[in-house]
Amino acid sequence: MRSFRNVWTVLAILFLFNMSAAAAEKKEFTAKTDPDGVQRAEILAGSYFFDPNYIIVKVNVPVELKIRKEPGMIPHDIVLKAPEAGIDFRQELKETPEIIKFTPTKTGTYFFTCDKKLLFFESHQDKGMTGTLEVRD
Repeated sequence: MRSFRNVWTVLAILFLFNMSAAAAEKKEFTAKTDPDGVQRAEILAGSYFFDPNYIIVKVNVPVELKIRKEPGMIPHDIVLKAPEAGIDFRQELKETPEIIKFTPTKTGTYFFTCDKKLLFFESHQDKGMTGTLEVRD
């Protein structure tokens, strides 16, 4: 019985390690400006990841992020606070897509995250649920 429990413990550790490794993988997306003059990107959030987690946009061009979360009970959000660059949002995520609109006014690298945390467990950010918005000329 003890060996059976050890096998399950090892499998659980491997599963969690693989989830952390997947969360750390860089998935880049460069937004293109649509004919209506808006840059668009779609983001899927899930078990401690954003996909893509590195988004490149142009400065002074409107942006629309269409974001949703995978089905499941775990709550997620997306937070990016850079008001000095015209970017300042916090959005609770649902399985149906939400649209976040802003116009970046300053070039730079800005970090977004899920700031959820359950009791004494690691925060979603600590588990790797982070991303980068790079604003270029």
